[in-house]
Amino acid sequence: MPTRIFTGFGGLKIVADTYGDENDPSVLLLPGGMQTRQVWKQAARSMAQAGRFVICPDLRGHGDSGIPDDGNYTLDSFIADLIAVLAQLSSRPVIVGSTLGGWIALSALGEAEEPLATGLVLTNPPPEITSQNAKALNRTVEKRIDEQLANNFYDKKILDGGFDFADMETRLHDAAKRLKIPTLIVRGSETTTSSPQSTYKLADLVANCEVAEIEGGGHYVAFDNADDFNAVLLEFIERHIPRRAPEYMSGSDARTLRDAMGCFATGITVITTTDRNGKPVGLTVNSFTSVSLDPALVLVCLDRKANTLTAFQDADAFAVNILHIGQQPISNLFAAKGVDRFSNTDWEKWDQGVPIVSNSLANFECVKRNSIEQGDHIIFVGEVVRARFEQRRDPLLYYSGKYRRLHFN
Repeated sequence: MPTRIFTGFGGLKIVADTYGDENDPSVLLLPGGMQTRQVWKQAARSMAQAGRFVICPDLRGHGDSGIPDDGNYTLDSFIADLIAVLAQLSSRPVIVGSTLGGWIALSALGEAEEPLATGLVLTNPPPEITSQNAKALNRTVEKRIDEQLANNFYDKKILDGGFDFADMETRLHDAAKRLKIPTLIVRGSETTTSSPQSTYKLADLVANCEVAEIEGGGHYVAFDNADDFNAVLLEFIERHIPRRAPEYMSGSDARTLRDAMGCFATGITVITTTDRNGKPVGLTVNSFTSVSLDPALVLVCLDRKANTLTAFQDADAFAVNILHIGQQPISNLFAAKGVDRFSNTDWEKWDQGVPIVSNSLANFECVKRNSIEQGDHIIFVGEVVRARFEQRRDPLLYYSGKYRRLHFN
């Protein structure tokens, strides 16, 4: 059981135990408030035996992780730690969170612009705040405090941070509406801090969510009913994020092949030319590459079903306009059908008379040298006769069917 040190928000030390082979699909187990990573030991071993690489960190101020000098234990500080840890992993994990750990994960994943995990499992959602269940929640926390007080498992200043559970509920519901990854909520049937109604209310907000209720389980269902919880967890993970990587064989599901092709991250371009009547035409394309520097050749691939294909076949020249992160609306516009793509787009003409999308990351004006029919696409090879690029911007990227952007360490 190797120990790994991560760097959290503000340089804080986050200590984690790891289980299994690092080359296996990863699972990140987050403890709740007033818990340490040790609570996940049984689940971690079970996950590792099932072929998963498991990471169990202590939250800030808990266990062996660092204590912030400024006593910052706000929800945002825990979220920042989680995002920092995820950035130091080699793959996107399934995140499993016990109570507060799950709430941290839900907020982080739902508020992020990019997908940070492949799945999410929550134990017991935050309660709908009423005078009765607020008292129940306080009693649960106070009991946990009494149990841990003599063991120095956590920084006592955590108690001064004070979560506003009503604000947290609103924030989590907003995050849930944006969540796209497979999600499971596991509720103990005997918990007094959340109800079936609050559980399904949260689940209904998530696009792809399941609910499992464990009979006899309470607030700490993942540990008090570990065998039942681990069985539910393993079944969910294997069904949605299987250990064995999907494979495509000739003649099998084309969707699998397309997903495999989507693993190659590309930039986004708008390819433009003019038709026989001199009207500007263009479309969004990510099949673009440099072929040669001497002579300066590039190629683009157009689908045979593209309604602009004839114009590119007839034209003697075309332009490739590489988009930056602020030009996602242009990418969407030129990918849409039945719209005027140029009336609301700034463009100009150079020597070859084809449209050049202004303010792009880079523009290449090309004279067409060849076209090659292959499968369901036609490859156009062009010689670059003029190019311009902007050094101060970053590219708009496309990966696994979604827009992405560069992340800098």
